[in-house]
Amino acid sequence: METTMGGKQKMPKIAKVNNKAPAPIQITAEQLLREAKERQLENVPPPPKRKITDPQELEEYKLRKRKFYEDALRKNRASIQNWIRYAAFEDNMKEIQRARSVYERGIDVAHRNIPLWLKYAEMEMRNRQINHARNIWDRAVTILPRANQLWYKYVYMEEMLGNVAGCRQVFERWMEWEPDEQAWQSYINFELRYKEIERARQIYERFVYIHPDVKNWIKYGKFEEKFGYVVKSRSVFERGVEFYGDDHLEAMLFVGFAKFEERQKEYERARVIYKYAIDRIDKVLAEDLFKAYTIFEKKFGNRSGIENVIVNKRKFQYEEEVKSNPHNYDAWFDYLRLAEEDGSEESTREVYERAIANIPPVCEKRRWKRYIYLWINYALYEELEAKDMDRARQVYSSCLDVIPHKKFTFAKVWIMFAHFEIRQNNLLAARKILGVSIGKCPKDKLFRNYIELELQLREFDRCRMLYEKFLEFGPDNCSTWWRFAELESLLGDTDRARAIYEIAVAQPRLDMPEVLWKSYIDFELDQDERIRARKLFERLLERTQHIKVWMSFAAFEATQDTSDGDERARAIYKQANSKLQTSGSKEERLVLLEAWKIFEERRGSVDHQSCVGRLWPKRVKKRKKVSTNTGVDAGWEEYYDYIFPEEEQEQPNLKLLAMAKQWKTSKNDESSSDESSNEGDSPES
Repeated sequence: METTMGGKQKMPKIAKVNNKAPAPIQITAEQLLREAKERQLENVPPPPKRKITDPQELEEYKLRKRKFYEDALRKNRASIQNWIRYAAFEDNMKEIQRARSVYERGIDVAHRNIPLWLKYAEMEMRNRQINHARNIWDRAVTILPRANQLWYKYVYMEEMLGNVAGCRQVFERWMEWEPDEQAWQSYINFELRYKEIERARQIYERFVYIHPDVKNWIKYGKFEEKFGYVVKSRSVFERGVEFYGDDHLEAMLFVGFAKFEERQKEYERARVIYKYAIDRIDKVLAEDLFKAYTIFEKKFGNRSGIENVIVNKRKFQYEEEVKSNPHNYDAWFDYLRLAEEDGSEESTREVYERAIANIPPVCEKRRWKRYIYLWINYALYEELEAKDMDRARQVYSSCLDVIPHKKFTFAKVWIMFAHFEIRQNNLLAARKILGVSIGKCPKDKLFRNYIELELQLREFDRCRMLYEKFLEFGPDNCSTWWRFAELESLLGDTDRARAIYEIAVAQPRLDMPEVLWKSYIDFELDQDERIRARKLFERLLERTQHIKVWMSFAAFEATQDTSDGDERARAIYKQANSKLQTSGSKEERLVLLEAWKIFEERRGSVDHQSCVGRLWPKRVKKRKKVSTNTGVDAGWEEYYDYIFPEEEQEQPNLKLLAMAKQWKTSKNDESSSDESSNEGDSPES
């Protein structure tokens, strides 16, 4: 501070801030620190090298460096690099005591820092201070027993010094902490380097129980095999299998065991091991096991052994498919086919039982079809392969119990069950099965098969009863009517057959009436009842005016041997033509005229043929407007129409148009003839 003349101190002036508004550009503390750091990172040229030649100058240099390091430690005491650099400087200056002091101070600050311990011990080893280094390692592994790097360095130092007993003692201290697998392997390799086989075996015994992994058991077995202890190696593998037990079997352990037996030329032992493992290990976890077994059989097995391996592999694949989707019945079929070819009866039955247990979740017949075939194959297997008729009968019964007959049924199952009982000479049971089927769920197929069975047995009264039941169930089924009538006709009861036909044609509703009428007419023709057949045609024409009926009626009359057969046929053609003329069906009428024309050409005279020719229509081309489904105009379409003679008389305009066309044609012919005559009179000619 400045002083005045009287000796009083003068206070400095305080600067006045006129504008107290915030600056437009604000500077934060973070920005200040970042700028300071960037300035430190600027390339500063290194200081020039100095060559110290004077002891006093060396002491000054040491003092200056120590002051620098001490200041750095005061600023950041937790920085381990500062401690290490400081101790390395003292070590370079051959100040071992000072370096130890620095390391000890650093350990007080960060005693869990592994690099600090490593540098400290390496310094003592570099200066051949073995006891000091051993003391540091002891302290380090006591404080940090889980730091494997410290243990590795410690045992390495003892082994380099040739202190085998001390190294083994360090390893034993380390193993008490149960370190990782690599540490145990290092201990084993240490003992093997000094040919201590028994000690290595003892270490393995402890190792496989502390780290009970499959690979460690396999290593132990290979260790015994390597030194020629085959019996002990086999014992190790067997103990490994017992250790894991039946609940936790490991595929790789069995693969290693089998490969060991393979190396010992014990192929049967290896095969037994593979089969034992495949039978007990879950198929999901046994993929590598299957591969190893396949390779083994290809190398040392015969044809049957290789096929057995392939079968087991396919079984594994099918098991995976049916586990992922139990309702995949195609996979079940493939699996069952494989089981039937290469499995025992019990195993095949087990697969069948598992397959039929997967009932379709939806009651829709199309989803049940593949499922029902599982039951059918099961029953056929029991009957044909296993020869167990009681089980086959039980399978059929269980299948019928599973099917929801109120919604749908499968006639095939009922029929196959009945045929099975017939093959067992149990006719009563077969009839009972078919009777229950048509009582629970009557179907055409069930009735027909039941009737066919009774026909083969020549039980015609039962056939009549069944046909009556069948017709009660489906009176509109024309095939049932004519089959019933055909049965009576074969039995010689024509009156009964005719009565059945009469009842049938009197039904108000029929699915195929034309078939029934044709059968009825053929029946009368077979009985040589021409008059009845003619009456049937006439009755049929009262119901329908179909062109096929007319043509069949005319053909029927034309085949008569009587003298008036042709006249009757001609009269039918005329009547049909008049009926079709009123109905307006031009195409059907044209077909009728063509048939009539053929008939007259074969049997009629010239007058009759000319009569048909006068009825023949003219074919004309016409156009009509076409529109799409949405009503949009799509242009014009050409088509052919037929104009019959009576239509021409009703429409005189058509005759006028025809005369105009004829006049135009004659004019064209006259003009062409005039041109040709002019060419003949030309001067050039």
